Amino acid sequence: MIWLTWRQFRAQAMTAYGLLAALAILLVIIGPPLAGTGAARLTSAEDTVYNAGIMLVYGLPAIIGVFWGAPLVTRELETGTYRLVWNQTVTRTRWLATKLVLTGLAAATVAGLLSLAFTWWAGSIDAGSRPSTVIGLPGDESFAPRVSPLVFGARGIVPVGYAVFAFVLGVAAGILLRRTVLAMAVTLAVFVAVQVAVLLAVRPYVIPAVRDTVPITSANVAKLGVTGSGGLAELAVAGPQGAWVLATETVDAAGQAVTAPPWTVTCVAPPPRVSDAHPVARQECFAKLAALGYRQRVTYQPADRFWALQGIETAIFLALSALLTWLCVRWTRTRLP
Repeated sequence: MIWLTWRQFRAQAMTAYGLLAALAILLVIIGPPLAGTGAARLTSAEDTVYNAGIMLVYGLPAIIGVFWGAPLVTRELETGTYRLVWNQTVTRTRWLATKLVLTGLAAATVAGLLSLAFTWWAGSIDAGSRPSTVIGLPGDESFAPRVSPLVFGARGIVPVGYAVFAFVLGVAAGILLRRTVLAMAVTLAVFVAVQVAVLLAVRPYVIPAVRDTVPITSANVAKLGVTGSGGLAELAVAGPQGAWVLATETVDAAGQAVTAPPWTVTCVAPPPRVSDAHPVARQECFAKLAALGYRQRVTYQPADRFWALQGIETAIFLALSALLTWLCVRWTRTRLP
């Protein structure tokens, strides 16, 4: 059974590992960036590799689920070849278990190696990422920290959990629906929905977030803008180095959440053509905010929780994979003719 599974899967496996080897050689040739902390410090090629790496690591689990998982059993069900296998000495459970283990291990290995390659290559960028907030100042081209939603799923071990879950999800969809194309579409839709649900409803709260109250100064303001009518539109400060900022709000001297006073618009840096006296008013604005007790309450996940969050999220996806594996075995034993 192991030999048969390998014969059926070897083309996909050899293609995947061949492309992975070529990519690794390319990353070694390009070499890691030299402690880049902003887009201006990267060459055009390095910037392209950085962004492409995030997309590749995010996209690989979905590809595995759609093209490796969904057709794995559905192909046998549509053609009827599963009956021939089950009439031999191989039981349904052994047949399915062999396919799941061999192909699943290959999926996990490919995702893990791809993540490892880009985690190594982008290490200097991740280490030098600046403090983050909801949105940076105009013109701020610093890279998001690795604990932030954009980068988190493309680093560390969590892509392995994504890949295993996507693969088993594809197998389960194929067994349930028994139509390859339909199973592929459902696999992609459900996988993306689960990833988004975990990002929004699980990851920010699985470890209680840290909440700090900090003064508002010209040095830490990261988001300050006005509306078209000249009123204050938004005010936020940057979080600690490399942190994932979940929320910021302005509080008064009593610690109550309030809207920043309208005159805070004078804190906004003017265009170069405005009088040189305006920056003085800007400093006076921040001094007045401090004197009146206005501060910012910042809720965030610190950078040093990266690996703890990685481990928890990976465990969640592996647990979901184990549940789906159990359902696949049950359906194969009891619901297939």
